[in-house]
Amino acid sequence: MKKFLVCLILLSITLPSHAFFWNKKDKALEQELQGKGYAGTLPNIGRKVEQSKTKVSTPIFESQEGFNNPADLKPVPKDNPAFINIIQKKDKTSQFVNDANEIIPMLEKLVDCIEDNESLQLFITKANLLTLNIDNLAKKYEGKPESYYESFRKLQDVNRYVKSISLLRKEAVTYQRYLAYSESGSIYNPENIAQQLQYLLEELNTTILLLKEET
Repeated sequence: MKKFLVCLILLSITLPSHAFFWNKKDKALEQELQGKGYAGTLPNIGRKVEQSKTKVSTPIFESQEGFNNPADLKPVPKDNPAFINIIQKKDKTSQFVNDANEIIPMLEKLVDCIEDNESLQLFITKANLLTLNIDNLAKKYEGKPESYYESFRKLQDVNRYVKSISLLRKEAVTYQRYLAYSESGSIYNPENIAQQLQYLLEELNTTILLLKEET
């Protein structure tokens, strides 16, 4: 009992001095940390921050289902004159020019025949084919504006001359030996026929150039 009282008295004596020591140490630490760091309570910023939400943008036009489906695509309006004349380039070449272009190779073949001095039979064959096509052209455009074209008239002139030379050459084979000594037989003379063929050759080349200028 006496020992307990002694301990109690000692504890009461030493406790104030230790409390004073720790209180003084806390004040010194507070002065040393003054102006360093943040002292106080932190604000609650969680209330001011909203959770980010994914924004979904909507198109300004309505989508159409099956847009890429070939079965749903409309066909090209080929029967629409607006499409034919505007979207597509319309061939502006006149029908007469197209018809005349088909005659050019026939003219050129007859030119080769004369220059190569081919046989009378080949000449007559190519000449007949040419005159037949020019005759058809004349019937097709008779009385139409195309009949006043220079190329049209030139074709008619050449056509008459080809027919004339063809007849002359055929008659020369038949009648030349009988009319060799007569005055009228001079037209079947080989020199005369050669001159007529040279003249025809020049007319054929002139006609070909004229037709090609119009294409």
